[in-house]
Amino acid sequence: MRIVRRRATIGAICLLLAVLHTWPLAANPGRHSRNDNGDAQLNEWIMAWVAHQLPRDPAHLFEANIFYPAHDALAFSEPLIVPALLGAPLAWLGASPVLVYNLMLIAGFALTAFAGYLLIESWTGDPIAGLLTGSTFAFNTHTLTRLAHIQGIHIYGLPLALLMTDRLIRDGSWRHALLLAGCVVVLAYTSGYLVVFATVMVAIAVIVRWREWWGPRARTVVPLFVLAAAVTTIAVLPVYLPYRRVAETQHMVRTLDIVRDYSATPKGYLASAGRMHMATWSGSFFKDPVDSFFPGVVVLVLTVVALVAALRRREWRPRVLMLTAIAAAGFVLSLGTATPVYGWLFAVFPPMQGLRAAARFGNLFLLGTAVLAGVGLTVWRGKRWIAIALVVLVNLEALRAPFEYRDFTGIPGIYRMLADEPGPVVLAEQPFYPRFAVFENAPYVLASTAHWRPLMNGYSGYTPESYQRYADLFWYFPEESAIQAMKDAGVTHVMLHPHAFNRDADLVVQRVSKRTDMNLLAVGPGGIRLYRLKR
Repeated sequence: MRIVRRRATIGAICLLLAVLHTWPLAANPGRHSRNDNGDAQLNEWIMAWVAHQLPRDPAHLFEANIFYPAHDALAFSEPLIVPALLGAPLAWLGASPVLVYNLMLIAGFALTAFAGYLLIESWTGDPIAGLLTGSTFAFNTHTLTRLAHIQGIHIYGLPLALLMTDRLIRDGSWRHALLLAGCVVVLAYTSGYLVVFATVMVAIAVIVRWREWWGPRARTVVPLFVLAAAVTTIAVLPVYLPYRRVAETQHMVRTLDIVRDYSATPKGYLASAGRMHMATWSGSFFKDPVDSFFPGVVVLVLTVVALVAALRRREWRPRVLMLTAIAAAGFVLSLGTATPVYGWLFAVFPPMQGLRAAARFGNLFLLGTAVLAGVGLTVWRGKRWIAIALVVLVNLEALRAPFEYRDFTGIPGIYRMLADEPGPVVLAEQPFYPRFAVFENAPYVLASTAHWRPLMNGYSGYTPESYQRYADLFWYFPEESAIQAMKDAGVTHVMLHPHAFNRDADLVVQRVSKRTDMNLLAVGPGGIRLYRLKR
């Protein structure tokens, strides 16, 4: 009972830290948003789509409504099924996609911090060390620059998978094998990146600690890892197959040239976005928030403490060596093609070919150093106030709050009319942006949550070839050729945003109004106009 109360207390602290580090998001989660970023709107739509589609037609979950008529459009980005399911009850009660996203963002931070805590508490029995590890893994310069990427926040499966891997190596029970499989499945149903990270992490742990399971124990340990791998493989097939289809039919395979553009740099490991660091030394060279992995001064000092202590404490060595190898692998792989290691793994491990941002392997570096820091803190187990002060300091190092958020005033009501339109509806929003500006479609994607009708526009991690063909034609709206191309593509309705046209908005409206094949249905806020397009 005591441990339950202690974990409940730590869980509450993790939640409070999540509120603090994202402040003032919790003050008005239904209105604050990161919708200045197209990725935030995309992820809000993904979570809303999953909550909408799963109860209605789970077999066609990946046949999402954007980029019509492309298939498996959900597989153009992360599935986000786990965070979507966590927030689904709110969506079903009528919460907006922004409100659901924001609450799940806070929950993701808290759960990740708590998972880091559980790992170290299980290893050391020290709750303060666990809180330090949880804090540093959940709240760091990388995660706090990725508020628009909820998949980068719901990473609690990584420390839990590491915990189960450690138990399998040490104890070897089928229960731990199934729990390991469960952790990896949770990661796979959140993000393709995360399942790759977990696979690399587990492989490193098994290789580095081979002395503990090699020999007679291999007869027990190896079959259990095989069981975990088999259960994981079967469980992730429903989410893997759509991505495989997209890779084959849409040619959604990342090349090493693309990876090169999304890799970290050694300089990024010295950059920090924390207010304390920006005000002192980091502000002069902190350029790219995504490429920032500095774990903090306290973490680095405690990591060194753990490494030195492992030289004297034999029982620490296997775990410290494992964590060091995980951190080193994360650093090297995050550099992408700057070293040959990424190319080797890319060639022999096909899931790597679906990844674009090699920099995100830095999560393994941050995990390794966070856990090492927790181990290092146990050196001061008897000096409680020093340990508490260090927990406070690591949170101050990472702190970026208060953030500036954009006001979300709701999806214009004119979009809800489409939900009630009789017969088939295929919507095209104008302007219909070219491929290089596809991110401009993000507000259209979010607005489609009000009706869920097929949408010709789209925005995602991958843009299908069909979109490029349509964009080349539709961009010239309201020219006759563009409107005829829309008819040929099956468009039945057009949502016009006159103010978004570079040319004169009034002239566009006048030209459309003169057409007999475009019937005006409604005018919304900001002059948005909904038309029915007749063939």
